[in-house]
Amino acid sequence: MIPTGVRIFVCTAPVDMRLGFDRLIQVARERIGQDPVAGGALFVFAGKGASRVKVLWFEGKGLSILYRRLHRAVFEVPGETDGAAYVRIDAAALGQLLTGVAHERRRREKRDATVGKA
Repeated sequence: MIPTGVRIFVCTAPVDMRLGFDRLIQVARERIGQDPVAGGALFVFAGKGASRVKVLWFEGKGLSILYRRLHRAVFEVPGETDGAAYVRIDAAALGQLLTGVAHERRRREKRDATVGKA
C-alpha cells in the first residue's frame, strides 16, 4: 500500500534497465526535475520494450528499487505528450501500470521472422 500524499512520477522516455541507483537518481533529477533522495515520491522507469520497469524511492534511511519483468506482457507506460519528460499518476494508476497487459504480438513477430529462413 502506498501512503497517501506520495507523488508518483513516470518517466515517459525509455531508460536503460542496466542503470542502478546513482544513474536513476541522475535521470530523475535531469528529466523529471525532482530529487529522489528528498523522499516523498516514487519514480517509475520503463525499458525500451516496455516489458521491464524499475521503481525508485527513498525510504527513511536509504533508497530502494523494485525491478519487475513481465513474461508475454508489457507495461502500459504513458508516452510523451506535448514534449513532457514525465507524467504524474496516482496509486491506482501505478497498480494498473505494474499489472501490465497481455502482449502476444512480439512473440508472433519473432516467430514470423524466423519462418522462411533456411
